[in-house]
Amino acid sequence: MIKSLSVFFPAYNEEQNIVPTVNKAVKVLDDLDLDWEILIVDDGSRDKTGELADSLALNNPRIKVIHQKNGGYGSALRAGFYKAKKDWIFFTDADGQFDFGEIKLFLDKAVGEDLDLVIGYRKDRKDPMLRKINGWGWTKLTDLMFGMDVVDVDCAFKLIKRQVLDTIPRLESKRGAMISPELLAKSKKAGFKMGQIGVTHFPREFGNPSGANFSVILQSFIDLFKMWLKLR
Repeated sequence: MIKSLSVFFPAYNEEQNIVPTVNKAVKVLDDLDLDWEILIVDDGSRDKTGELADSLALNNPRIKVIHQKNGGYGSALRAGFYKAKKDWIFFTDADGQFDFGEIKLFLDKAVGEDLDLVIGYRKDRKDPMLRKINGWGWTKLTDLMFGMDVVDVDCAFKLIKRQVLDTIPRLESKRGAMISPELLAKSKKAGFKMGQIGVTHFPREFGNPSGANFSVILQSFIDLFKMWLKLR
């Protein structure tokens, strides 16, 4: 049985999305019989994301805000993972592209199959074709290098037992493309049990996804190879 849950949202320039996304999560969590908290990781947003997050926290003591200098997606995830205080940790993005209600499926699967991690994969990814092709290729490469069978390595809908993060070597990645492969590869090496569930993915309504230029993509490949050498 899962008794407590930390939910966190990494957020960068999500002023149009953060309030409805968090409010939807609160509504779902209020219907669950567990002790929960929400963390909003404001990764140095230049718009009103931080202010809106603070207002949400003022109105609900279960919501907390982490303000940090812009360090990128990986840095925001690491902050959420290591600031979370409950027995299980769940994260998804603040852009509203996922159905938060599907977290119930993850909680049920974790308990029913005695899993340590439950990771989502986008059943019908609503992103531009180039992003979908890049994501597919990156997943296949990480699977090949680390002996995994993950459908969608970077899907931002994951449930992790706190024991996993307390056991594996501390996550180091700052790059968005690297943080999930590092988490899953280290978890697999430590012998933790992992399951997967297909999740609904919606088109982004507001804001723009952060892209990567060629030099960032190239560095991600270099970092992946370094991690492979370190973990093999």
